Amino acid sequence: MSNNAAIVDISQIASRFRSSIVLQAENKYIDVKSILGLFTTLVSGHSYELHVHGPDADEAKAAMAEVFAKHNLAISIVAD
Repeated sequence: MSNNAAIVDISQIASRFRSSIVLQAENKYIDVKSILGLFTTLVSGHSYELHVHGPDADEAKAAMAEVFAKHNLAISIVAD
């Protein structure tokens, strides 16, 4: 399965929010709004942590949880 559709989808949805949305994969931190960053990091079967901070964080968390689930990618959203 190619992740290209997932990557474009995830970064487009992330870009709607003012909040900072950062994906933690082991010891790497990737800005979810960066398509290139996602290409080099996102692998299905891995589990990721998502850190969301900003004025619309609650909406961003909900949208991110939805889009990751839609593409069968496992994330846990880290509470502040």
